[in-house]
Amino acid sequence: MPTQPLSQKEIEDRLRELPGWSAGDDRLTRSYRLADHFAATALVVHVAQIQQELGHHSDLTLGYDTVLLSVSTHSAGGLVTEKDFALAERVERIAPGHGAH
Repeated sequence: MPTQPLSQKEIEDRLRELPGWSAGDDRLTRSYRLADHFAATALVVHVAQIQQELGHHSDLTLGYDTVLLSVSTHSAGGLVTEKDFALAERVERIAPGHGAH
């Protein structure tokens, strides 16, 4: 069964539980700042592991001391679904352990 896109109200309600995340252009996005490039790279590797476990992948952009995540669900026409929030919630739980803010 295909994953259903969330309504704008559902997205807004769920974003209240994820400070730092935003929705726009049919995607959830979040940027993290870290101590240095090594810490940012470690976060990217950890996020990649979570994505493999969930079978759901974001676009990741690695900068010197930043990581940008951008995610939507391709099987839902590139719109935001529960899968995107599940990934965002998992990333939020591990990011502080990498010193991300």
